[in-house]
Amino acid sequence: MKIVFLTRRFWPEIGGVEKHTLEVGKRLVARGHELIVVTETPKNQASSNGNQSGVSSARQTGKILGIKIERIEAGIENWFKKFRVWKQLWGKKDIFKKADIVHCHDVLFWYLPFRLIYPHKPVYVTFHGYEGNKIPGDKAIFSHKLAEIFTKGNICIGNFYKKWYGTNATTVSYGAIEPEKNVSFKMPGKVKKILFAGRLEDETGIMEYLRALMLLPKRFKYSMDILGDGSLLNEAKNFCKENKINAKFHGFVKNVDKYTKNADYVFVSRYLGILETLVLKKPVFAVYNNKIKKDYLKMTPFKDFIFIEKNAEEIAHDLLKGISKEKIEDGYKWAIKQTWDKMVENYLSLWGISS
Repeated sequence: MKIVFLTRRFWPEIGGVEKHTLEVGKRLVARGHELIVVTETPKNQASSNGNQSGVSSARQTGKILGIKIERIEAGIENWFKKFRVWKQLWGKKDIFKKADIVHCHDVLFWYLPFRLIYPHKPVYVTFHGYEGNKIPGDKAIFSHKLAEIFTKGNICIGNFYKKWYGTNATTVSYGAIEPEKNVSFKMPGKVKKILFAGRLEDETGIMEYLRALMLLPKRFKYSMDILGDGSLLNEAKNFCKENKINAKFHGFVKNVDKYTKNADYVFVSRYLGILETLVLKKPVFAVYNNKIKKDYLKMTPFKDFIFIEKNAEEIAHDLLKGISKEKIEDGYKWAIKQTWDKMVENYLSLWGISS
């Protein structure tokens, strides 16, 4: 099958969607399918996978792990961006003409003009979580309903879409991981090692986590590693300096697992990070800052395996409660089944292709 993925960002950039499309893509190629990923040229090289093999070609139109990459120059984020995208995609319309399947990762609007040109072409969409740091407005709800109408089926990453967007999911998933075997649970030592992994934004709760550390008694000794970058970087650094919080900022890192394996407590609140933490048998502390983020975390099969909190006080309370080994083991048993091969099966089933 000739398959086309449309996605705003792709490897070597770092993020959940970027990893999702790469991991699914390389497995589709391994099964004999032809895959072309149409995506934007990376803008911020600092948030990409460094100098790994194949990165230079992957940043431009090229090929990596058998996946063909077609880049477009979409320019700055403004109202005219969609017209620039459509103009560039028009020059690549033969890709869509020859495709057996077109699958959009959030960006169905990229394909809308071609949906009219190729009305019988099978088109699908994956919704990769909610947008931004606010409750969905009418525009976001309308765009999701439009995507549902103009596609043959969808994969929703999360079970909150029906409530917040009115989206009827064809398939619901919570992401995937590489299963880790022979993992042993280790109780925290005298000095607790805390890890934060994620973008430094309100939505990921970085400042709430830091405030929680201020509420802990002096007997709670800890060190903290902070992985990620974002608009709150300077505020977080200044807060740590002013309040003498023992934290080290690492920026974006390629190998988060290396830090997770050495951590006692992990502050993370997005699905991929949660799964990657559960499969290493580490306790997850996930904070929400609004009602949709609360449902994002609580309307899941793993809600009982993690700590879910709304503020610094609840985070501090949970840190002092102690860790349940049974809870950690149950989380591991669930997470280890959420493999990338299982995710690929979701896609093939959606497309009506036998595996």
